[in-house]
Amino acid sequence: MKFLQNRTMWAVAGLVSLMALTRYNHFGSSASLPDASYAVFFLGGLFIGRARGALALLALLLVEAALVDYYAINFREVSGWCVTSAYGFLVFAYASLWFVGRWYAPRHNLTGKGLFGLFAATVAAGSLAFVIANVSFYLLAGYFGRMSVAEFTSSVAQYYGSYVEVAVMYIGCAVIMQMLLSILTGKVQRESKTV
Repeated sequence: MKFLQNRTMWAVAGLVSLMALTRYNHFGSSASLPDASYAVFFLGGLFIGRARGALALLALLLVEAALVDYYAINFREVSGWCVTSAYGFLVFAYASLWFVGRWYAPRHNLTGKGLFGLFAATVAAGSLAFVIANVSFYLLAGYFGRMSVAEFTSSVAQYYGSYVEVAVMYIGCAVIMQMLLSILTGKVQRESKTV
């Protein structure tokens, strides 16, 4: 099937679209899906991280995230409270997701063991990104001069689960799509051999 010939192109288009459609609302609402940024960067590393030009795609996604934030703050009346001198550290948070996905890519398969490994890699990558983003925010945002590390940790800990859960949800959906595509292409390959 011709539409399946360039899977990388479709993966890039899907990731760019997913971030553009969801980045406006971190937690989602009845009218919008939660932010898929963690999943987008992890999936980019997983499915495209070893392709030629992969680092250019990582840079494209980083620029897209910043542009969506700029648009949301300036034209959609989304709060810019999180955009501080710590904002640049999102590059490291998102890159950690990308590179854990890239590291896991050769191990990724659709077996039970492979899916468990993917789940563990997703949780580890999401946790690492969450820590990088929040530690840098605590240290550089300028909002927490009188708040101890323990107080800050307890106040942001309530968000940790939702960030990782949302990433797992989106990555799970991507894996289901991968399974369906695998079944579809398997059938196509069998049919073409009998013709």
